[in-house]
Amino acid sequence: MVNLIEKFFVKKKKTYQEQRDALASANVRQRMSLASDSKTNREILYYLAEKDPEPKVRKAVAQNKSMPVQVSTVLAGDNDEDVRLALAARLVDLLPDVCEDKQSQLYAFAVQALGTLALDEVLKIRVALSSTLKDHAHTPPKIAGQLARDVEQQVSEPILRFCSALSSKDLLDILKSHPASWVIEAIASREEVSEEVSEAVIETRDTYGGGALIGNDSAMITVSLLHKIVEIARSLPEWQKPMAVRKSLPTSIAKDLAEFVDASVRELLISRADFDENTTEEIAAVFRRRVDFVDESSEETTREKLKRLIKEGNLTEETISDALAMRDREFVAAAIAHMAKTTPENVTKIFDMQAAKPIVALSWHAGLSMRMAMQLQKDAGRVNPTEIIYPKGGTDYPLDEEALNWQLEFLGLKKA
Repeated sequence: MVNLIEKFFVKKKKTYQEQRDALASANVRQRMSLASDSKTNREILYYLAEKDPEPKVRKAVAQNKSMPVQVSTVLAGDNDEDVRLALAARLVDLLPDVCEDKQSQLYAFAVQALGTLALDEVLKIRVALSSTLKDHAHTPPKIAGQLARDVEQQVSEPILRFCSALSSKDLLDILKSHPASWVIEAIASREEVSEEVSEAVIETRDTYGGGALIGNDSAMITVSLLHKIVEIARSLPEWQKPMAVRKSLPTSIAKDLAEFVDASVRELLISRADFDENTTEEIAAVFRRRVDFVDESSEETTREKLKRLIKEGNLTEETISDALAMRDREFVAAAIAHMAKTTPENVTKIFDMQAAKPIVALSWHAGLSMRMAMQLQKDAGRVNPTEIIYPKGGTDYPLDEEALNWQLEFLGLKKA
């Protein structure tokens, strides 16, 4: 009696022939039953996915846990968007399993289908794929790269900002293509940003992207790049505050920053808890020195000021930096002319060329540091930011003596 009851209530698996008969039936309910049943023969499921005229039947195959991965490339090209959307969800669920052997045919089929969906003309399919893959542990790098390059922000930004499968190579390639500001900002805000990517972000000179990178304490930024950022920040105030509050800021960088920032940023630097008393005092001294520079020379001519500083032994790079900060171009030209043993008029002509190499050569001839040469390119020579020559290793002149002397000869200055 019990056996009869069990036989009555327990659903019996259809034989292959019964499945074939149901497949041939015109009854949509029977085909839906086949498409939804995880016990349906895989060959039958493949046929339904490829041939069935009813979208809801093909969708049921896409949602079936026993869907043959091989048929995913067929379903990815289905003309019904609901079928493709269901396939996207199913493939994401399958990734942990197929990723166990990335050399297998099943993995290749899954990646190929995902690649097709990542280029789907229907936006909501690409958005759905991006939102589920942005933090998925098994996102294929190829698919991450495709989605990251999508022109729609709601597709690409989550991948750019969060997806760990996105390679540094992809990120560098995207940054080289002159992307929109939101793209740069998303990349700069990633949980992990390599040194190469950090450098590329700063090279874009994007205000918001650069600010996001500076404020991202997990971004890897070398000391050399920090020096470059400080120099760019001279003419980009939006970067100054993020630099002043960045964690583990080297004291040398803080002192350089203090040379030109306003009072509000100065207070941020001085109030940092990780600087010792001597560093804080040195930063404060920079501002007092500037005030003194203005007060002491307020009634002096440029010539009188220069003569006094030479006599006091105070004609230094710091003095020139202060003059640059105060926009005293006349004094800057006179001071460098004295150091380079030429005339202020010659110095002004070189600055007016707005070319990097002549200013670098003049600075070298005057005995100034390469970092001072970089500041002169920006503030006195108004050199295009993309053409500025930066110090080698953060401090050294990148041009050799032969190149520097050639520039001096071209400028009509005596060789060093």
